[in-house]
Amino acid sequence: MNKAQLVEAIADKVGGRQQAAEAVDAVLDAIVRATVSGDRVSVTGFGSFEKVDRPARYARNPQTGERVRVKKTSVPRFRAGQGFKDLVSGSKKLPRGGEVAVKKAPKGSLTGGSAAATVKKAAAKKATTAKKATAAKKTVAKKATPAKKTTATAKKTTAKKTTATAKKTTAKKTTATAKKTAAKKAPAAKKATAATKAPARKSAARTTTAKKATARTK
Repeated sequence: MNKAQLVEAIADKVGGRQQAAEAVDAVLDAIVRATVSGDRVSVTGFGSFEKVDRPARYARNPQTGERVRVKKTSVPRFRAGQGFKDLVSGSKKLPRGGEVAVKKAPKGSLTGGSAAATVKKAAAKKATTAKKATAAKKTVAKKATPAKKTTATAKKTTAKKTTATAKKTTAKKTTATAKKTAAKKAPAAKKATAATKAPARKSAARTTTAKKATARTK
């Protein structure tokens, strides 16, 4: 019998196949979780599940006969209860058309308390983890929004500074160019003025010389 057949076998007793599948999954999950954590799951009349530690040892490879070292490990172990053993051995007969008589678990056993507590703790841990993950996502989103605003502000500030710097640089270059041009024009103007005055002086000198020559002839 596999798991699907087990679900089909108890479907009529628990109200449907879906309910049976959920019941089987819940029972197996509780047993596995309790066993892994080191607890002993005991079902009176059926058996018990427990975790057993195996120390490191030497074994032989059945194919080659070579001696191999086996590391320390842990394995699950199931021990059948006395009622289960009696039914399998035939000392007791299975009831016809009814359920196998299993004694109720004593108070404090894993079947009634610890296993259920383990399942509840696991569910609580999952819920807490989910809440923390959601809170972390919200925190990251809130942090990301100011970061975007800061980046936009920084970009605007940088653009303004760049524009102002460019304007100042252009103004300085324009002023320097104008000064150089004015400086070049000033000597040229002076030379032109000097050149204009020089012929005038020569003409005046010639006129004076002519007047003196005329006076001497008379």
